[in-house]
Amino acid sequence: MQLAAAALLLLLTSISPSPPLAAAKSTIEPCSNSATCPALVGYTLYTDLKVSEVASLFSVDPISLLLANSIDISLPDVENHILPSQLFLKVPVACACVDGIRKSAAVTYKTRPADTLASISAAVYAGIVSPDQIRDANPNADLSDPSVIAVGTPLAVPLPCTCFNNSDNNLPAVYMSYVVKDVDTLSGIAARYVTTVSDLMNVNALSTAEIKDGDILAIPLSACASNLPKYSSDYGLVVPNGSYAITAGHCVQCSCGPGSRTLYCQPAPLAVSCSSMQCRYSNLMIGNITAQPSSGGCNLTSCSYNGFVNGSIGSTLSTYLQPRCPGPQQFPTLIAPPTSLPDSYFAPAPSPSEAGGIPSTNPKSVVPSTGVAFGLPPAGGPAGSASGTSNARSLMDRVTAFPVALVLGLVAEFVLSTPL
Repeated sequence: MQLAAAALLLLLTSISPSPPLAAAKSTIEPCSNSATCPALVGYTLYTDLKVSEVASLFSVDPISLLLANSIDISLPDVENHILPSQLFLKVPVACACVDGIRKSAAVTYKTRPADTLASISAAVYAGIVSPDQIRDANPNADLSDPSVIAVGTPLAVPLPCTCFNNSDNNLPAVYMSYVVKDVDTLSGIAARYVTTVSDLMNVNALSTAEIKDGDILAIPLSACASNLPKYSSDYGLVVPNGSYAITAGHCVQCSCGPGSRTLYCQPAPLAVSCSSMQCRYSNLMIGNITAQPSSGGCNLTSCSYNGFVNGSIGSTLSTYLQPRCPGPQQFPTLIAPPTSLPDSYFAPAPSPSEAGGIPSTNPKSVVPSTGVAFGLPPAGGPAGSASGTSNARSLMDRVTAFPVALVLGLVAEFVLSTPL
């Protein structure tokens, strides 16, 4: 009996599972109103996909998806262009308030053969949502066995998003939900997206600069805000720096130039039927500006976009004087739809000194040792919190626990049946 007991102890020691890995963290923004706000989700393609297929995964407009990534929409049949696997895209989503938490609740996914909750989470949606979150969002679906799901089952996919009043340090911003990769560092992410480590820590309520693979961060991207009337359907339009947005039924294209805070809108280059975009009492179209130098400065007359209301495009004619005449309008660089990844695409996120935009000696780009209370919300926004979320590991833990329990049962039966 003692020998059998010793064998049991040895077996227990050898097959005991290792301590579970810490769950990935995700930044959560509490909310209290029903208004939606613009946000972004960072997404890495799991296979080659058409533009329209990616748009369908996130229930977004293909043209909006392309412009959010500064991809030229004037090319023929651009919605059917095939994007390469592992390409990273910024996906524009409407961030809603659901059960007191900000999330995008408009995405529905129809299951395909061989789909499991784990594969939908890790592959199809690149870790931006966990299997447990998908299960919890679909209480009426038959998900008793997450590895066997009927083909064609519609599943709601709750995507993480944050808005924080579309403000960061009292300046316009759009927040992107970003899944951390094993090669990422917080300083590298800060350099890539032209922000600071301290700002990322404040936004995401991080007590240290340590991040790990699978964490989901809210990254503030500087932006250009609009001043459209509240009764317009595109009220609250905010465009991240260096990108575009489409509005007014694909009739108006707005851009936020490099380093700019001023939104510029003009007729979109699409063959669609649109209402008049000419300002009253002038021959100027939306986006047109005339400048007349004078002894007192520069007299400007501009025709500006003023929202989309009941199918009509609003415009405003303004005349004003400023000290100098403006130079040419600066537009974000448009790129052709990607067909392959550059060689440097798989490199780790650069450190601040490598990126060139934020030198490592800049005190704002490193974590201060004292005098900073981390975990504070960005200026003008509600407090966020770092929340642990389960991921695909939880399913694997359940699977691996079964054979361990079976072996333990057999050993226990052997011990009990062994004569003293």
